[in-house]
Amino acid sequence: MSPAQAERIVPVTNMPTIASARYGKENVRVYKVQKDAETGIQTVTEMTVSCLLEGQIETSYTAADNSVVVATDSIKNTIYIKAKETSVNPPELFAATLGQHFLDKYSHITSAHIDIAIHRWTRMTIDGKPHPHSFYRDGEEVRSVSANAYKSPAKIEVASGIKKLTVLKSTGSAFHGFVRDEFTTLGETWDRILSTDVDCTWTWKAFDSLEAVDDAKDKFDPAWSGARDITMKVFAEDDSASVQNTMYKMCGQILDKVPEVEKVDYSLPNKHYFEIDLSWHKGIKNTGKDAEVFAPQSGPNGLIRCEVTR
Repeated sequence: MSPAQAERIVPVTNMPTIASARYGKENVRVYKVQKDAETGIQTVTEMTVSCLLEGQIETSYTAADNSVVVATDSIKNTIYIKAKETSVNPPELFAATLGQHFLDKYSHITSAHIDIAIHRWTRMTIDGKPHPHSFYRDGEEVRSVSANAYKSPAKIEVASGIKKLTVLKSTGSAFHGFVRDEFTTLGETWDRILSTDVDCTWTWKAFDSLEAVDDAKDKFDPAWSGARDITMKVFAEDDSASVQNTMYKMCGQILDKVPEVEKVDYSLPNKHYFEIDLSWHKGIKNTGKDAEVFAPQSGPNGLIRCEVTR
């Protein structure tokens, strides 16, 4: 082979390969009313559901083969039908039920990933009595659930959580003793406002079947209530040296309360409220121990995360 011929040889490159793929339907809004005919009391649940499927679906990407595709519209319809056929509470069981359905229904689907956000509706109290069918939205907090169902090996992973729970305390928080160098301008403080949007998740030990999730259904609601109570109690009562130390205490208490939980993680933005120096106007004192008027900050903010396991 001459040098000229060798220069004309084009090296063979590897064909692109699907490394991972999943698809489905998200932002499926579902609202269910549970009616007690005897008492006339109604209970409402509003949720946003996401469902993504994985399996032997590569040819739909690589060969335009739609025969392996369960239409996302069918996924949406399935969510509505299952919400009618089964209880949506606790949401952990409903998410696991959805995931297992897709594994059982379609032989080529090997895993299903369900995420649910439960939107908060609180029953009204009228003239000192709970109203049977009227509710109000008392915040943007959501109860979150995810369930990942797998065909082989058979298991269902469930995680529960709290998101968008906004909390604030006007004292009882400090931050000092941190690294100081040529990049530091932040002053140390022994008393500050502490506010955050709680994002907390606790992951249950894996279940080997839908039946095992069903057996644990009576534990999910108390775990959520307990985690929420712990979050607010520790936040309110802890003489906080830092967000890091306070969130670690929260994690430990949740692990102690719920033995079936494997790990707990928090993500807490530090929403800052800065003192305003008003001394320029008639010598008004509004800093340090005299601070009463603050400027809430939209950003930038600190972001602190941790994951605590047994």
